[in-house]
Amino acid sequence: MPPAIVPALSAFAALGAVLSAVDLRTRRLPDAILLPGGAVVVALLSVAAVLAGEPSRGTTIALGAGGAFLACLLIHVRRPAAFGGGDVKLAGLCGAVLGWDGPDAVASGICLGFVAGGVAAAGVALAGARRGSIAFGPFLLLGTWWRLFTGPG
Repeated sequence: MPPAIVPALSAFAALGAVLSAVDLRTRRLPDAILLPGGAVVVALLSVAAVLAGEPSRGTTIALGAGGAFLACLLIHVRRPAAFGGGDVKLAGLCGAVLGWDGPDAVASGICLGFVAGGVAAAGVALAGARRGSIAFGPFLLLGTWWRLFTGPG
């Protein structure tokens, strides 16, 4: 990754840490944090694309955000109690960050988040908590970082 993306990833890391702490404590991803923080991350990604001499990455960032948002919106519409609106918006932000690396990164990063969340949910169920819930935001973020650090394949 080019050095120009470091500020965007740093802002995403800081925002992710705050959102994870809030989600774990309240089971909510508040718009008051997510929307302005996400706007900063997307703006920094856009600046990074220009500075890296690759303005076309702006398209992959937008498509990644839109694709992840729409896919997760479908899940939210089907099961709103299980997958909240904050998770949908966070998925869009994760898709934007992953979009830097293209559609395969978006798909695999979001899927990794669902796999990690599914493993955690299975653990909650196996522990006997029939109506237990998990904060899903940290798992979306985990999947995103997992994909960013490990790359394709």
